[in-house]
Amino acid sequence: MFEQAEDLLTVPEACELLRIGRGAIYPLLASGQLKAFRNGRVWRIPKDSVILFIRRNSGLED
Repeated sequence: MFEQAEDLLTVPEACELLRIGRGAIYPLLASGQLKAFRNGRVWRIPKDSVILFIRRNSGLED
């Protein structure tokens, strides 16, 4: 799944990888828990940020 994802994800793509809804991802973006940046009104989420978020929240981070 992650191998096929682009390096920069949109909100819907990140939601699909994290298996969460749009209402759950925006607070993560706003708080900085999920590192991303905005290009105008559009969020861009690095795939590496999603992977790091999963590791941190699952106890898999070194």
